[in-house]
Amino acid sequence: MNLKMPAGLLHATRLVRGGKLMEATAAIQRALGGRPCPSADDLDATVIDGTARVVTESYPASRPADDAANSARFSAAAPRARTRSEPGRFITGTYSNHAGTLEYKTYLPTRYEGQALALVVMLHGCKQDPDDFAAGTRMNELAEEHGFVVVYPKQASKSNVSHCWNWFQTKNQQRDHGEPSLIAGLTRKVVDEYRLDARRVYVAGLSAGGAMAAIMGTTYPDVYSAVGIHSGLAYAAARDVPSAFAAMRGPGAKRSRRKHGRVSSARVIPTIVFHGDRDTTVHPSNGEHVIAQASPQSSEHKVNARQDAPSEGSVENGETSGRAYTRTIYRDAAGKPVTEHWLVHGAGHAWSGGSANGSYSDPNGPDASREMLRFFLQHGNN
Repeated sequence: MNLKMPAGLLHATRLVRGGKLMEATAAIQRALGGRPCPSADDLDATVIDGTARVVTESYPASRPADDAANSARFSAAAPRARTRSEPGRFITGTYSNHAGTLEYKTYLPTRYEGQALALVVMLHGCKQDPDDFAAGTRMNELAEEHGFVVVYPKQASKSNVSHCWNWFQTKNQQRDHGEPSLIAGLTRKVVDEYRLDARRVYVAGLSAGGAMAAIMGTTYPDVYSAVGIHSGLAYAAARDVPSAFAAMRGPGAKRSRRKHGRVSSARVIPTIVFHGDRDTTVHPSNGEHVIAQASPQSSEHKVNARQDAPSEGSVENGETSGRAYTRTIYRDAAGKPVTEHWLVHGAGHAWSGGSANGSYSDPNGPDASREMLRFFLQHGNN
C-alpha cells in the first residue's frame, strides 16, 4: 500500500532531519488542522529510514522484566510512565560520595511540615526510573494517604546501560563500598535533611532492585528497620554475570555462599517477600531463599535448603483482585512477625497489585505496596 504523505508532514520531516524540533511540532499542528500534537506522555516521535513517524505507545498491564545481570541482551523496552499529578512534592536531587553520584527523587506528602515521618527507599528494576517505578507501585499515593516520605534512587546509565543495580558484583555486596554506600549515604542524607524518624527507615525493590534491597538490609542493619523484596534474590546469590543468570534460573543452580560485608550483628532484618509463581525471569525459588536467609535460624550452610524457614510458620490461602495467593508468616519467640512470604499464583515478573501506568506491574493480585507498608510499620529500630 502506497500512502501519500501530506505536504505539511513532509515539511515537518525535513525540519526533524534538520534538528528543528519545535518548528517541526508547529508544522505537524498546522497539518493536523490546528489540533495540538499529542503530549510526550502519549506519543513518541522517531525518525525511521528518514521518515518522521508518530508512534503511539502502549501500556500493558504486565510485561516480563529483563532484570538479568546484562539485560542489554534483551530487546523489550519499558514504556515511559504516565503518572497523575500528586498533591505532594516530587523533588529531584543528587548525592555523591567516594563511590560516585546518584540522582534521586523524593516524595514529600502534603501533610509534611518538618515532623519526623517514616521513610521508604524504593529501588527500581532494570529499564525503569523513579517516575516509572512510582507510577507502577503507587507508593506516592500511599505516602499521601498515610503520611510518610519516599525516596527513589536512580541507577545511572554509565553504571549499567539498562539502569540495573549491579547486585551480582562483589564490590556491590559490601558495606561502605560501591552502590550500597551510595544508597545508604543517600538514605542518611534524606533522613537528616528532612528530620525524619531514623528508627523507621525501610527499603524495598523490584527484581534487580529487590536483590539490592536484600544487600542493603544485610550490610546496613543499623540503617534499615525492614526490607521488602519483590521478585528478587537473596544476598550474595551471585558473584558475576554467569552466576547471576544461574541464580535467576533457580533449582539446580550453584549458589554463592560468600558473606562479604556482613555486619557483625545478630540482628535479623524483618523481611517481606512477594513473588509470582509463574515468574520466568527470576525463578520463584529465589523468594524461598530470601526467606530462609532472613529467618532467625538461618546459617550459611542452610541457605540453600527449602526447609530452612522456621517450622512454626502460619499459612494463609486467599484470593484478591483475581489472583490466589499463599501467605506464610514466620514469627520470633515473642510472637512478632519476622518474615512474611507472599506467593502470588498465576503472576509473572511484575509488581503485584500495581498500576498499569508503570512498567513491570500487574494490576491483579494482592497490593504489594500496601502490604509492604503494613509490614514495615510493625518494625522500627530501637
